[in-house]
Amino acid sequence: MGVVARRSSMTFFSDSTSHYSHRVRIVLAEKGVTVEMIEANAAHPPVELADLNPYNSLPTLVDRDLVLYESKVMMEYLDERFPHPPLLPVYPVARAESRLYIHRIEKDWCALVDAIQHTRSENVVKKSTKELRDSIMGIAPIFVEKPFFMSDEFTLVDCCIAPILWRLPFLGIDIRSSKQSKPLLTYMDVLFNRESFQESLSEQEREMRL
Repeated sequence: MGVVARRSSMTFFSDSTSHYSHRVRIVLAEKGVTVEMIEANAAHPPVELADLNPYNSLPTLVDRDLVLYESKVMMEYLDERFPHPPLLPVYPVARAESRLYIHRIEKDWCALVDAIQHTRSENVVKKSTKELRDSIMGIAPIFVEKPFFMSDEFTLVDCCIAPILWRLPFLGIDIRSSKQSKPLLTYMDVLFNRESFQESLSEQEREMRL
């Protein structure tokens, strides 16, 4: 009965290779939300998207009359609309810290991922790849303390990190060669084996690790 009660009339326009779309798909799977999934390519968005989203961009989430086209807003909306399981802490200070972690992930990691994937300059790709690897390795020790990112519970922060870590081989980044990566590799195993994560993967994303 619980799943039926949570059914909704949502439509999610998702780019099947984008880490921004992937993070929202993880939240949808965590919440058990039934959604009409429209897989698309950012270079060739569905025709109807232009009428819904002024930027004609992916991802886009439509819930009845509400149209959202920013992934962080979608994630928080879903967390508030479907409160169980909660994916942000209850207390304002901890919630603010989580939002700041997500902001830093976007500034420090997502920008580098985007540069590696979309820049034609070999020098930029090489520099961005090294920076991203170094930055990810820099946080490896924190997973000795807690099973998730600065938390005992799975949160929206992990939803943002997981798609990036999943893409590392695809981005040409190998972290297995370093001794200090063990806590990070354990964290990755926990994330990737999570039922919601497995449900969230598109066919193209599965192929990234074949």
